[in-house]
Amino acid sequence: MPPLSLYVHIPWCVRKCPYCDFNSHERAGTLPVDDYLAALRADLAADAGFAAGRRIDTVFIGGGTPSLFAPDAIARLLADADRLVPFAAGVEVTMEANPGTIEHGRFEGYRAAGVNRVSFGVQSFDDTALRRIGRIHGAEEARRAVREAQDASLANLNIDLMYALPLQDLDGALRDVAEAVALSPAHVSHYQLTLEPNTLFAARPPALPDDDDAWAMQEACQAALADAGYAQYEVSAYARDGARCRHNLAYWSFADYLGIGAGAHGKLTLADGTVLRTRKVMLPRSYLERAATGGDFGTRDAVEPAQLPFEFMLNALRLVDGYPAGDAEARTGLPVAAFQPALDAAFARGWLESTDGRVRATALGQRFLNDVIGSFLP
Repeated sequence: MPPLSLYVHIPWCVRKCPYCDFNSHERAGTLPVDDYLAALRADLAADAGFAAGRRIDTVFIGGGTPSLFAPDAIARLLADADRLVPFAAGVEVTMEANPGTIEHGRFEGYRAAGVNRVSFGVQSFDDTALRRIGRIHGAEEARRAVREAQDASLANLNIDLMYALPLQDLDGALRDVAEAVALSPAHVSHYQLTLEPNTLFAARPPALPDDDDAWAMQEACQAALADAGYAQYEVSAYARDGARCRHNLAYWSFADYLGIGAGAHGKLTLADGTVLRTRKVMLPRSYLERAATGGDFGTRDAVEPAQLPFEFMLNALRLVDGYPAGDAEARTGLPVAAFQPALDAAFARGWLESTDGRVRATALGQRFLNDVIGSFLP
């Protein structure tokens, strides 16, 4: 059986960002913290049977804005989860945080609750750029939040940055990277702003850099991060030695994960090799109603075998190092023949290479990764 992780979704935000297509909802009044914790407990209890005797190796508390929940609430959440599906020794516990929602002294509480990794949604250190993308914090708040977490002995920190922001130029993108590096996080996530369907930016697009300018930003920022000691190990992930995000590596290696909370997704492997995708109801009100009435929290659907090669490659080929030869068959339960035609075509086009017992995208393949992954669709 694959390793097992846990994803917990907390769906509320202070304000919905115009580019965000995640399942997030603006807070209206007092958050139903106690009711939501009870619902999460019932949700995990309903899925606990799929753990199949495994322990949870990594936990990721995402959103929304999990830092709207106080440390005592996060402590109760993690204690409940550990009782239902025990955590492995050395479990990695990540919590996302918005710099604009952090109260002084909270990081000591989060660390005491069991959080040992924090991911800050900074996006930019330019106040004008932050206003253009609808963020509620300023650059100085971001710097202060990161330093407070470090002062609380939370050294395993990630800073999220976006590039190709409205009216941004190359110098602006590089300044953001320099500001992030100056704070010495263990990890940086660096990704392009894209216009996603059903967002305010999709309905009213801002003036974004063109594709050539965005590509120039990506290459220059990659080089700057490398020079600062951050090695790229995934399309948008850069880490110092020993600081790769274990939870995201679980996704990309097609491991299993329980997904609880409004709108959470999960991926589970059954004893017979069947792969399930779980999806929980999206609206927080509906999710809480299901908990109150004892109803199902969502759906569980088996992935068709013909779809599994695409699902595996969608994750594994995001990794710069690719995947160990044999993992595709081991994680999907399919014979090598299910992958071979698309693999042969990708090797012939120069999109993939096989070295040191691993299959990975070439430099050309990384540039056209959507096409590479799409070639595995049934």
